[in-house]
Amino acid sequence: MRRLSAHYLGRRRGRLTVVLTVVIIIVLLAAALAYAAFHFFNMAVVRKRQQFLEGDPDLSQPGEGISFDNGWLEQQPLEEVGITTEDGLKLRGYYLPAKAPTRRAVILAHGYTGSAKRDMGSLARLYAETFGYDVLIPDNRSHGQSEGRYIGFGWLDRRDYVQWIDWLISRNGPDTEIVLHGVSMGGAAVLMTAGERLPVNVKGIVSDCAFTSAKHILSYQLKRMFKLPAFPFIDATSLLCRLRAGYFFGEASALKKVKAAVLPILFIHGAADTYVPTEMVHRLYEEYAGYKELFIVPEAGHGMAFRTDQAGYRQAVKHFLNRTL
Repeated sequence: MRRLSAHYLGRRRGRLTVVLTVVIIIVLLAAALAYAAFHFFNMAVVRKRQQFLEGDPDLSQPGEGISFDNGWLEQQPLEEVGITTEDGLKLRGYYLPAKAPTRRAVILAHGYTGSAKRDMGSLARLYAETFGYDVLIPDNRSHGQSEGRYIGFGWLDRRDYVQWIDWLISRNGPDTEIVLHGVSMGGAAVLMTAGERLPVNVKGIVSDCAFTSAKHILSYQLKRMFKLPAFPFIDATSLLCRLRAGYFFGEASALKKVKAAVLPILFIHGAADTYVPTEMVHRLYEEYAGYKELFIVPEAGHGMAFRTDQAGYRQAVKHFLNRTL
C-alpha cells in the first residue's frame, strides 16, 4: 500500500513539474514577445531619431529625402502656415504662391522620418517653376516642425491632408484645382486620402514609391533587417500600436483605400527599389479600377525616381496633369 501511495505521489509531482515548466515557458515567451513588441513599436512608430535607417544600403541617405534643390527652396518667399488636427495637434506647413496668378495648386507629402523643407525642394521647384502651381508642403504629424508623438504611416495623416485641402480652398478660393503628390509614406498617405470623401477641387493623385500597407511594409522590413517572421511580432506590435497610437497596422492600407478612390492616379516607382519593393506598386496599380497611369524608372532606388530620370519624371507628371486638369 505504501509503495502504491509513493508511486502515486511521485507521478503527481512529475505532472505538476511538467505543468509548472510549461507555465514558466509560456510566461517567459509572453514576456519576450511583449518586450519585442515594445522594442519594435519604439523603433518604428514613436517619434525620435531613427538610427536604424542610417547606413541602410537600400536607402541613398538617412530618411527618404529625394531633394537635390533644397538651396532653391530656402531662397523662396515661403509663408509659414498651420492647422490644428481633429485630435488637437498643431501642424506646420509652408506655402509658396506661384509667380503668376493661377487656380492650380499642389500639396506635397514627404516620407517616413522626412520633412517638408529637407525633402521636397525638388518637387516644389518642379511644380512652381515648370508647371506654375501654388505649392503647399506640410510637415506630417510627428515630423519636422509639426506636433505629434506617434508616426501615422499615412493612416492618421489622411485626415490631416483633408484638412490641408480645406485650408487651401479657403485660402485660394472655391475654384481652386488641387493635385496631391506624395513620396514613400507620403505616397501611401495621398492614396489613403484619395479614399476619403474629398471636395471636387481635388483633381488627381501622384503617388511615388508608396507601400501597400503599414503591415506589409513592416513585415517586409522585419524579415529584411532582423530575419524574423511577421507572426507573432508584427501582430503583437500592431496591438500595442492600437493601444498607444490608435490604429492597427492592417488599417493603414493604401491597397484597401484605393478601392474607394475615384480620382485619376499616377503611380510611380523605381525598378531597383528594395526598400519598398517594386511589386507593391504593381499591386496598387492592379487594385485600382479608375483612370490610372504607371511610370517605372529603371535603376532607380527608393525615392530616387525623379533624381534618376528627371526628364522622364517631368514628362510623366506633365502628361498626367494635362489629362486630369
